[in-house]
Amino acid sequence: MIREKLIANDIGHGGSFRWRSHELSRIEGLSDAVFAFAITLLVVSLEVPKTFTELAQTMHGFGAFLVSFLLLFAVWFNQYKFFRRYGLEDTTTVFLNAALLFVVLFYVYPLKFLFSFLIDRFTGGHGEVHLPNGNVVPMIESYDQMASLMVIFNLGYLAVFGVFVLLFSHAYRNRAVLELNELERFDTRESIQESALNCSIALLSLLIVVVGGAARAGLAGMAYLLTPVVMTVNGMIMGKRRRRLEEQAGEVS
Repeated sequence: MIREKLIANDIGHGGSFRWRSHELSRIEGLSDAVFAFAITLLVVSLEVPKTFTELAQTMHGFGAFLVSFLLLFAVWFNQYKFFRRYGLEDTTTVFLNAALLFVVLFYVYPLKFLFSFLIDRFTGGHGEVHLPNGNVVPMIESYDQMASLMVIFNLGYLAVFGVFVLLFSHAYRNRAVLELNELERFDTRESIQESALNCSIALLSLLIVVVGGAARAGLAGMAYLLTPVVMTVNGMIMGKRRRRLEEQAGEVS
């Protein structure tokens, strides 16, 4: 299992945050099974193409599969680090993790559909799909449908990172029990802030499409272009603060 290999090789450790879990828990085992099933659902077809035309259609969905896979992997890796760092298995953690898995499964198809449409348009396509009966129909028929799709995506994005806000906040509330040192408390607060910033971007996009209407659905999607900018700025600011904290900890010791 991938998670076990990562644990054995200290992948994601970084050395500064002590790991409080070094074995695979039953919660993580279930989580891995759910994520594996979600990735399976992303596959265009489980059947081997019988003609080159079918192969070409299957390969056409590779870009959307790749983007969706990377997003799911990022969510999985964030969850992996949470359990390694805090080792929590209480009722609140189990409930929040279950909510995360529910959202991941529920939003697999909307995620794949959205990126299939976007990549097709950006690569010169017309946003059309071939039905099994041979008919070619548009994937999205109106601005209203595009707006509804963006609302669904925003709610899913907001739910995922909202759960991470709650998970890391729960860990921070238990900082005394977990015996988090000053740097680990800082890193936990940073994780809460990073997840909250992702939620803010989703809320901004949702606000654009709800207030601006269907005609602003494209602009709502472009709001996510702020993500790398916001995360980079946040990383720079928090990085400087952490270095100062490290210097202060060194002086005290």
